[in-house]
Amino acid sequence: MFVLRKYNVIVPVSLSIALLMSGCNQNKVTQCQRLIQAVNEGNSLIDKNKGQQVITSLQLSKDLEAVTKSIEDLNLQDPKLKQYQSRFAKVFRNLSQAIAKAAKALSAAKTAEASESGREKLQKARTEIDTALTAVSKTAGKDSDKLVGELNKYCSQPE
Repeated sequence: MFVLRKYNVIVPVSLSIALLMSGCNQNKVTQCQRLIQAVNEGNSLIDKNKGQQVITSLQLSKDLEAVTKSIEDLNLQDPKLKQYQSRFAKVFRNLSQAIAKAAKALSAAKTAEASESGREKLQKARTEIDTALTAVSKTAGKDSDKLVGELNKYCSQPE
């Protein structure tokens, strides 16, 4: 009789501890969903703000920096997902910095005067914009597309 009462206490307590621990430990699918959601947020910001003005570009840069921070703060346990997390954060950080640089150059171009020095200022700004956006679109775009494919492949594999 004493043994039966002992099991009446041990079994529910053990089950409660097991459920509590499994509830705290997120599985791969949940972690994948969180990372994909953060990446999609960043991609939608870019799509929504393509070809906008300086003020919007500066805001986009700030928004992408916030996305970078949210990706870094995901607290993923899966080692492979942590690698993807780090790589996506780097892509969005590079995009943010390039867009900010291009926006500043565009702002400088808008203040150029109608003079020889103003034309030089305008040409310099145009070169800075082209350099910043061309470099980032080639590298970040390809890196992001490649990473999305790899992440989707990894996340679709069974645990």
